[in-house]
Amino acid sequence: MSSTVADTAKKRMRFVLLLSILLLVIIAGRLFWVQGINPAAAAKEAADTRNRVETIAPTRGSILDKNGNVLAVSVDRYDLVVDQRDQKDTIRRKARDGSNSRERISWEQAIKELAEVLDQDVDELTKAIRPQDGAKPKGYVMIAKSVTPEVRNEVMEIGIPRLNSVLRSERQYPQGVIAGPLLGFVRNSEDQKGVVGAEGLELSQEDHLAGTAGKRKFEVSADGVRIPTTELEETPAVNGQDVLLSIDNDIQYVAQRAAEAKQKQFNAEWATVIVQEVKTGKLLAIGDSAELDPNNPGATEPEFRRSVSITRAFEPGSTGKAAIFAAAIDQGKVKPLDEFKVPNKKTFTKETINDSLPHATYDMTAAGIFARSYNTGTVMVGNQVSKQTRYDYMRAFGLGTPIDVGLNGASAGQLAAPETWDRRQQYTTLFGQGYSQTALHTASIFQTLANGGVRIQPSLIDGYRNEDGSISEPAERKETRVVKESTSSEMLKLMESVVESGTGTKMKIPGYRVGGKSGTGQAASAKGYDGYTYSFAGVAPLDDPQYVVVATMYRPQGNWRNFTVADTFTEVMSHTLNTYNVPPSTSDSEAYDVFVGEEQKKPW
Repeated sequence: MSSTVADTAKKRMRFVLLLSILLLVIIAGRLFWVQGINPAAAAKEAADTRNRVETIAPTRGSILDKNGNVLAVSVDRYDLVVDQRDQKDTIRRKARDGSNSRERISWEQAIKELAEVLDQDVDELTKAIRPQDGAKPKGYVMIAKSVTPEVRNEVMEIGIPRLNSVLRSERQYPQGVIAGPLLGFVRNSEDQKGVVGAEGLELSQEDHLAGTAGKRKFEVSADGVRIPTTELEETPAVNGQDVLLSIDNDIQYVAQRAAEAKQKQFNAEWATVIVQEVKTGKLLAIGDSAELDPNNPGATEPEFRRSVSITRAFEPGSTGKAAIFAAAIDQGKVKPLDEFKVPNKKTFTKETINDSLPHATYDMTAAGIFARSYNTGTVMVGNQVSKQTRYDYMRAFGLGTPIDVGLNGASAGQLAAPETWDRRQQYTTLFGQGYSQTALHTASIFQTLANGGVRIQPSLIDGYRNEDGSISEPAERKETRVVKESTSSEMLKLMESVVESGTGTKMKIPGYRVGGKSGTGQAASAKGYDGYTYSFAGVAPLDDPQYVVVATMYRPQGNWRNFTVADTFTEVMSHTLNTYNVPPSTSDSEAYDVFVGEEQKKPW
């Protein structure tokens, strides 16, 4: 029996010995492989363990107006977080007396100092920083968000262990609601460390604003601290470009406030004011009545987070007559003093056209029809030109195509081909119905007529400023001749007739020759025509056209005869002329007679 036990013990000992020898052989083999056969792989594995790669975030470019006023800017902000684990009984830190000595303080003192810097409650901070009632310590607790670099530095000097700051980029809009729908806004990036464009220029100009991230590569010790003596490899970030706008912050402010006042006066759905340079096509202002603060975009209804001047198309009404008269004059079919017998109501191929107010049958000039904006007379003038030719001119003025000024959501409006026009539409398109356009389309038409007949693509972006201060030009603006220079000159006289003797007499500005065209268009909905759009597009000064101002009011409430944007136009145009020190006109009016004969004062 004892012999059997002894044999079993010997077998166990031999098994343990063989297993030990086998393990030694495996370890020796692995050591031989690592040190002799594959040392590079081992070195690489060790290096990979030590190496750290950090992304260097670029600074997002700013957005500025034409005078250098900052409309959007990125600033460095810090989130403060604390790790509750491994807290000692006291805190050892650098002395606060300016010496190089060290001191020990209690957690209570440190938290009290922190509460003063952050302006937070001491008890609440204590709960966030110190584990409470035996709770398991947390590795990550947020104690403050988006503090300035100055506050972050004060906090770090307190010396609380494992309290760290996380750098994040924050977008700010110093001008608040000014140009809000144009600027748009941002959202957090996927990694939550930065922002990306979500709407407006912030979105459309993302490629310019964002910049290119850099990288930093270095080695760390076992505790995660960088080893100072090791090589640092760094690829610098390339900061985003600044986007330079043609917008004038001062003009933009006045345009917005004027639009807002007009919307409130008539309880309209919206109002807008556009200011455009005649000779460059540059936009100085696009003012919307609905305010959007990019710092708090959620406070604005989604439909008004973009500029309605660009996104909302409507039937323009009588401002649309400008393109029709220009086409007829340019084709040599009509002259401003051609005579027409104009009744209040007239039937054309079984379609009866009415003027908005009853009036006697007048012997009128073509210029007078334009000035008094009679629909019956307009059809007489427009019928001198074929449907296809009228359509071609409307397209040349930009209708039926979205206007790209660097903003998303631009509407093309609707302009059907002439072969699809029904019996009535062939006439309604002559006086601004049966098609739609945006307020920016209207501005572009009048810029063309005031600029010698040359349409310049409207623009909002002047250029891009690089890190070295150099300026990159935007894409070349397209210029297209739409009508002859002589036609442009005649149309300015027709516009002056509107202000001198027609529907725009309230649009006069003392000291300046002003021309333009008013418009009252019926607003369509699923229920039919159940509202109005009221507008005025004006040019000044006519002896040397500089600016176009278009004021538009959509679906005002009340009696349409009371609707007016006269004060809106005159306020914004006057301010613009004064801001740029445009000298008063020195030439006399060139307005045409409205009626045939000597008598020019006749009832409406």
